[in-house]
Order: sequence, then structure tokens, then C-alpha cells
Amino acid sequence: MLVRDAGDAWQIVLQTDHAYLSGQFVQAWSPRPEPYRSLEIVASRHDDGWAVWERAPGLDGGARPRNFLDVQVPAHLAFYRAAIQAVTDHDPYAGLLLSMHGAGIYNGRYGTQPDLKLTFADGEQELVDAFVQEQEAGFQARIAALGVPGDERWRNYALLQAWDRFSLYFCLRDVEQGEPAEIAEYRFAPLGPWHASLDPYPFGVAPAEFTLLRRLVPKRTWPDEDAFRADFFAAPLESTRITVEPVL
Repeated sequence: MLVRDAGDAWQIVLQTDHAYLSGQFVQAWSPRPEPYRSLEIVASRHDDGWAVWERAPGLDGGARPRNFLDVQVPAHLAFYRAAIQAVTDHDPYAGLLLSMHGAGIYNGRYGTQPDLKLTFADGEQELVDAFVQEQEAGFQARIAALGVPGDERWRNYALLQAWDRFSLYFCLRDVEQGEPAEIAEYRFAPLGPWHASLDPYPFGVAPAEFTLLRRLVPKRTWPDEDAFRADFFAAPLESTRITVEPVL
């Protein structure tokens, strides 16, 4: 879950809904990235593993719903391995990029976001190192089978990170109140609630419109996680329109 304090409520976006927004960015990107279908699949499915955990989301030990960086590492590694395999079965090229993405979560996105870290990763360093080594050990076989040039692989990995982080911006930042962001070479500037400019502008139409699926769960002190889950699943799923346009 992606959790943002929205005043008297928690804004919560499921990881699979966050990935759905990432996929919309691929569809709008210009020029169209290639191999397009593989990139659309990995962007839309890069957090499929979370679907199991999010059937019973929990609290962080206090009053706040547990955010995505605060999950326990063994569970995260288990469902990420399963997702990598499932996506590979669907599309091997997408599987390669998801394997890179999974490893990158634990090494600062290969140096492009050094501050990215799961809260409990340091306490599970052996498990983390084994996972990263396991994924990286498989890269060359995947690359050889697909015939993917090294520069293309890293270029498409960087695109996946951009789409993921664009979506995280709208899921986690206070876009309603106009919070800006810098993501790699891209700069978001607020123009109004759920309305931002983006420079450089990478989409084929201007303005571009996207849909964020979110829930607003009223804040209260839950006696246990079952009570929180009841409130969460009772909250209506809202479809919020996002507008992005180039700098004038």
C-alpha cells in the first residue's frame, strides 16, 4: 500500500493500482518505446506480487496503515520472486526488466535513487544480498536468450524507473496542495489540484490525462488490524483524474 496523510483521512493506493498508473504513462509516452508490449506489461505488472499481501493489509504497530517500505523483508522477497517468475512466463523481456527492478529496490535503483530502502532491510542483509545476487546471476542468461543489447536494457530499465516514480509522485506526494518533485531529469511543478507541468515533456499529447485509483480511509484508532481492514475495504474506490502538461 502507498499511504499518504490526507488530513482527516489516509489516502491509500494499492500497489497494483499504482502499477496501473505506471502503465498509463507507457501508453502516453512519445516516441513510443520499444519493445512496446513488453514495456507496457512490466510497467503495469511490476508490483503484481503485492496483490497477495494486500488482501490483508495491516498497521505499522501504531495508528497508521503500513506503508509499502515498512513491510517485512522475507515476505517482500517471497512475493517479488513469485511476481518475477509470473511476469517472465507472460513475457520474458518484461521478466528481465522486472528482475532488474526487483534487485534495484535493494541497491538504490542501481545508484539512481540512493535513498530508496525498505525500513527493515538492514536487519535482513543476508537475505537481501542473496536475493540481489540471485537476480543478477540470472541476467546474462536472460539477455543471451533475448539478444538484448546492454545499452537497450539499461535504457529501458531507466524508463521503467521513471514510470514507477512518476506514479509514486501522484500516489505519495500532496499533489492536491501543489507539492513539486524532481525525478531524475524530470521536474514536476504544481498548477492546481491533481494538475502539474512536467519538464521535459515526454507525452505525445498535451495536456495528457491519467487516472489514479485511490481510497480515502477516515482516520481513527483501530483496536486491531481486522478493524482497519474492514474500514479499508469498505472505503469506496475513487477514480481521480490527473492532468499533466508541458511548461509554457
